[in-house]
Amino acid sequence: MVEDGRGPKSSSAEARGLLAANRDFYRIVGDRDVSAMATLWAVTAPVACVHPGWPPLVGRDRVLQSWNEILRGAQPPSIRCYEEYPLIYGDFGQVVCLEIINGALLAATNIFIKEDGAWRLINHQASPVASAIAEQLEEALAAPRGRLN
Repeated sequence: MVEDGRGPKSSSAEARGLLAANRDFYRIVGDRDVSAMATLWAVTAPVACVHPGWPPLVGRDRVLQSWNEILRGAQPPSIRCYEEYPLIYGDFGQVVCLEIINGALLAATNIFIKEDGAWRLINHQASPVASAIAEQLEEALAAPRGRLN
């Protein structure tokens, strides 16, 4: 479901753009592309990030420094995104999703703002999902999907 400030909509060009920006984020992490990561984050809007197990990071310099450390580390994370739910409120959007990172299941929220006509990240936050729930979700994600009639 997509929210646009006037109520839910099932799909829109804005939602596709928001999801594309969200997928770019995960591709950038997988590619270890520090330069693209800097481009994805907002420049004029305030930003923040909460990596699992880290204290909150506030400010573009601190957030990008953390991503530089992660992406240039000896073992950068292996990360996949599932079950994306875009929510749009005018020039503000968020994607709520699941991440599997190095085998652990996390719930994540990626918040974007329109800056110079493009969706730019202003917040990424991920936290572990309880192990019993994680097992159920992993089974559900692995199950083949068929048509419902």
